[in-house]
Amino acid sequence: MHKSKIIATNRKASFEYFLTDSYEAGIVLLGTEIKAIREGKVNLTESYVSAHKNEIWLNNCHIGPYSAASINNHDSIRPKKLLLHKDQIIKLSSTTKGSGYTLIAVKMYLKSHRVKLQIAVAKGKKLHDKRRSIKEKEQTREMRRQILKNI
Repeated sequence: MHKSKIIATNRKASFEYFLTDSYEAGIVLLGTEIKAIREGKVNLTESYVSAHKNEIWLNNCHIGPYSAASINNHDSIRPKKLLLHKDQIIKLSSTTKGSGYTLIAVKMYLKSHRVKLQIAVAKGKKLHDKRRSIKEKEQTREMRRQILKNI
């Protein structure tokens, strides 16, 4: 069992979407990108995953510039190719072609010195679903407060 260090999470993903299946993917990166990721300069908030010509790509993932790099630094929001098995690529691309599903980047982490990305098949929540999840969070917080108050 390898230990993993979480670098970035997309906290809005579970609020904005119903997450169903999740997959672990490798990422094709440049040298300055991996160094910037190890510094923690990653933002997954607006990122999404798309399928194009039997390949899966990570789009809008912001990786900040590496502090010790020279003029040869990377473009901060360039599309990054994801590494998955062929059957997973076919399944994901067929899932997203119809029925309102999309692919979302959930979290990025280091696993045995390699950067991995957890992606999930997601369906957008409606406004009433978001209100319901807020209400449930508030109820659980209130129950915890009451339990701690009674102790």
